[in-house]
Amino acid sequence: MKQSLKVVSLTVVALAFVAACSSKPKATPPPAPTPAPVSTPTVVTVEPPAPTPQPTPRVDADDITRKSLSEISSYLKPAFFDYDKADIRTDARDVLAANAAWLKKYAGVQFTIEGHTDERGTAQYNLALGDRRANAAKDYLTSLGVDASRIKTVSYGKERPFATGHDEDSWQKNRRAHFVVTAK
Repeated sequence: MKQSLKVVSLTVVALAFVAACSSKPKATPPPAPTPAPVSTPTVVTVEPPAPTPQPTPRVDADDITRKSLSEISSYLKPAFFDYDKADIRTDARDVLAANAAWLKKYAGVQFTIEGHTDERGTAQYNLALGDRRANAAKDYLTSLGVDASRIKTVSYGKERPFATGHDEDSWQKNRRAHFVVTAK
């Protein structure tokens, strides 16, 4: 009987093993539920209004006669130069072109171009450099059609700084050709 118990036990174990190893078809998961429609909020982008362009100061011939020379001079912007140079920079060309357009429109305006430098260097050297800057600006204006007889040049070198600081920012502001209207 012992032996039959062993056989029965082995049979039970074998059946359990076979049952455990047999592959069962996997249950397919139920389909995912369809999500409820979600309403997305409508995003409305409100563009800020475009800034109103500022008109270029309009000056007519009558305004020229009523304005002071310093007020008229403010229409002409300075041209700036690099350290120890009298070459017209790209940004200075744009400024001088705008000045030339204005000057051609008001052909009766006479003016002086002042050549300025920063404080570095001797007074004599800076007077010569200021003179080269003023004449470079004059030559550029005449190449754009401004009559040379309307233009005078003077050099102040480092004697009349626009900015009184002793740093690169101040020096850059002082390296310039400055325009002063002398007659209208």
